[in-house]
Amino acid sequence: MTQINITINLEDLKEKVENSSLESPVKSSISLILNSLMEKERDEYINAFPHERTVERKGQRNGYYGRELITGVGSLSLQVPRTRDGEFSPSAFKRYERFDQALVLSMMEMVINGVSTRKVSKIVEELCGESVSKSFVSEITKSLDPIVNDWRNRPLNLYYFPYIYVDAMYIKVREDNKVVSKAVYIACGVNEKGYREIIGLQVNHRESEENWSEFFDYLKERGIQSPKMVISDAHAGLVSSINQTFLGTSWQRCTVHFLRNILATFPKKNSTQAREDLKIIFRTPKLSHARELKDKFIETYQDNKKYQRSIEVLESGFEDAMQYHSQPSKYHKNLRTTNMLERVNREVRRREKVISIFPNDQSAIRTIGSILMDLDESWENTQYLKQFDKYY
Repeated sequence: MTQINITINLEDLKEKVENSSLESPVKSSISLILNSLMEKERDEYINAFPHERTVERKGQRNGYYGRELITGVGSLSLQVPRTRDGEFSPSAFKRYERFDQALVLSMMEMVINGVSTRKVSKIVEELCGESVSKSFVSEITKSLDPIVNDWRNRPLNLYYFPYIYVDAMYIKVREDNKVVSKAVYIACGVNEKGYREIIGLQVNHRESEENWSEFFDYLKERGIQSPKMVISDAHAGLVSSINQTFLGTSWQRCTVHFLRNILATFPKKNSTQAREDLKIIFRTPKLSHARELKDKFIETYQDNKKYQRSIEVLESGFEDAMQYHSQPSKYHKNLRTTNMLERVNREVRRREKVISIFPNDQSAIRTIGSILMDLDESWENTQYLKQFDKYY
């Protein structure tokens, strides 16, 4: 069977949207390609070329019938081949549906990246030949729902995930005729082969122990086992939920967040040396040395009242921020912070700002899920923890 590969150049498509122009040769070319493909498929189905008489021949041609196909370049008038037995059905329409799905994804991407729904509406009007509204564009993007939901609810029992990064960000959603703030829960996992996956996405009312436990139960229902380590910030409800949900799992407190918490207690003036003395504690590759540096810091500044609160915060959170030392040193940089997940959040936030206020929870899941799916796909061929499968 002849293979057909149709791809979308997003930048070209966005330019078309911005300029609101279409070239008729594009429609003619695609019509020609699809008609030729269907003709070849009929030849292969009959197992004979036109007017060819062979013992392997399976049927007879029976002309064509016209069919309209709405595509990414407008309404196409195609000539669909028929056979006398009526059993032949070309695959071009099914294949082209995949192209249309790519177009829908591209339209969604354009909206997320700042192309207004008004401009997208204008191009859809040109494509379909009839007046459409912004709500029509929204309805089109709803076809993403089953794709996103299947992805975010996929089974997670193919690999064990020894490390899981979790965080929550806040968005604005319309609910009961008012705008409310809601938490978006996101989890990234590193599997036993050393590859990253985005394994969890949920929207809930607020960040609490109960809601974090609900999120972790959702991961466990899909096959997640207790990891070796969960890396996160120090939200009290989150930490308590980790301890209750994942038995035998250690919690790694993000060292970047921890440092910020300590530095926030420093005096604003004349603290340059103290800041450097604090930061060096978290740069050493050996836990024993880190403890020595921590004790030295306390000894140096314990008689200074301006640093009493700083020392209290350091002592109370030090061990939780040092859990990464239990893993191979070459992975410390990746395990001691949530920087990887912070980059994911920034990418979501950059494009979420275009939306500003989501009309409902499903719209948020659809949009954010589409972004996360793209990121997840970009990670497939890059090992996050090098040669981790050999270590593991």
